[in-house]
Amino acid sequence: MAVPSGDQKPESYYVGVDVGTGSVRAALVDQRGTLVAFAEQPINQWEPQFNHHEQSSEDIWAACCVVTKKVVQGIDLNQIRGLGFDATCSLVVLDKQFRPLPVNHEGNSHQNIIMWLDHRAVSQVHRINETKHSILQYVGGVMSVEMQAPKLLWLKENLRETCWDKAGHFFDLPDFLSWKATGVTARSLCSLVCKWTYLAEEGWDDSFWKMVGLEDLIADNYSKIGNQVLPPGASLGNGLTPEAAKDLGLPAGIAVAASLIDAHAGGLGVIGADVRGYGLACEEQPVTSRLAVICGTSSCHMGISKDPIFVPGIWGPYFSAMVPGFWLNEGGQSVTGKLIDHMVQGHAAFPELQAKATARCQSVYAYLNSHLDLIKKAQPVGFLTVDLHVWPDFHGNRSPLADLTLKGMVTGLKLSQDLDDLAILYLATIQAIAFGTRLIIEAMEAAGHSISTLFLCGGLSKNPLFVKMHADITGMPVVLSQEVESVLVGAAILGACASGDFSSVQLSSMNISNNCWSSIMLWPLPAEYWGWKRVSELNLLWAG
Repeated sequence: MAVPSGDQKPESYYVGVDVGTGSVRAALVDQRGTLVAFAEQPINQWEPQFNHHEQSSEDIWAACCVVTKKVVQGIDLNQIRGLGFDATCSLVVLDKQFRPLPVNHEGNSHQNIIMWLDHRAVSQVHRINETKHSILQYVGGVMSVEMQAPKLLWLKENLRETCWDKAGHFFDLPDFLSWKATGVTARSLCSLVCKWTYLAEEGWDDSFWKMVGLEDLIADNYSKIGNQVLPPGASLGNGLTPEAAKDLGLPAGIAVAASLIDAHAGGLGVIGADVRGYGLACEEQPVTSRLAVICGTSSCHMGISKDPIFVPGIWGPYFSAMVPGFWLNEGGQSVTGKLIDHMVQGHAAFPELQAKATARCQSVYAYLNSHLDLIKKAQPVGFLTVDLHVWPDFHGNRSPLADLTLKGMVTGLKLSQDLDDLAILYLATIQAIAFGTRLIIEAMEAAGHSISTLFLCGGLSKNPLFVKMHADITGMPVVLSQEVESVLVGAAILGACASGDFSSVQLSSMNISNNCWSSIMLWPLPAEYWGWKRVSELNLLWAG
């Protein structure tokens, strides 16, 4: 472990705060990468219309305060050195006095966030893509409805008087949190590059905003969407303001870092880990041979390169958006975690599953995993889906087809709807997601990436069946962290960098995340098992 700069005590702590789709989580992490304390608080969501998904910035900040106060209980606050935030790439709308503005026809200003998964701006994103503007080459050739430009255009065209004309600030949610903590309106390079069309080496492109009908955002040097841009981990202003310190239960003045999108925090927390001595191919290869897969409500696939690689249907290349000095390509599958829930909870046998899982004090997914072992008999578990297949794009395809109009499909259904059928449908859904990951990897490799090892983190990585299917179907070893909360570790890494204890995000990451790793690995099954893979693959390709 490298020696930190300065004379700080070895008992220094860093706080990481992660705002996900359904909850806010916080962790207290020490210099050795140990997660000392953890807390979680649910947050509200609204769906006033189908595919309109909204949240409240006030509700989210209140949840941040609850969890942060919990994780620092019993700690000498003088030992807390830095604070880092990550969050979903949702759009926060405030007026000129930083008060919430409504993003809905109902005029409810409490609901002032358009969530990342919101699909209201379908017409707007189609028109943006029809421009064929050169900036689109940096998002895989096709902009996603999940990005901010189409959402901004929707607000201008649909809520002109109640929202657009009154707006003073449009924040990505991670940047809203860092502003709330410091009063500094600087944006993170991560957010602006990945979701707002900002180019790290060139800045904003006026011609794009004029071409898509958002020329009013150019005013005052882009003050509404960001004219001060900082790399992730940079220290913001004078640190935590007295007001925010009181809210969060932290000392005023501690360092607060420029933020990251949540998936990128997970990528930072895992992609640079030292796994020497385990016999992995990536030991002798550069870090660019690794793919970080962050598996939560959605799945995000983070690969980096020294030079820009343009991959059709894959977001990026983004310079220094996650790891300074490297280009990032980001594949993704929308709402994978939500899809598994949807398939399981909507099945006729779900009440029976719930009752049996409760009786065993298990989660429904732990019970399903054990139930699959009971019904597989002598054959590998994958053979159970030889006649049942899922096409998983229930919320459109993010990568590599980049088609938001795609829908999901299940083939091979029978009239029976018992617990065995539910377990096999659950398995087929996980397999479909793993095949989607494989398709993303193949697209990245065809464009020039060379990937040998998967590094998984996030909620779904806690499910051994999910991990096993990814190893089997991609044919690559999967490495898991002993510390399952890698996204929170990534947020804490930002705080460590901002504190000055480490001179760069890379050093913070190396020193903190390396101590979270163990030899937990799942290798692909032996060659004689691939007969099942070929059958399932052919059927899935046919379904596409």
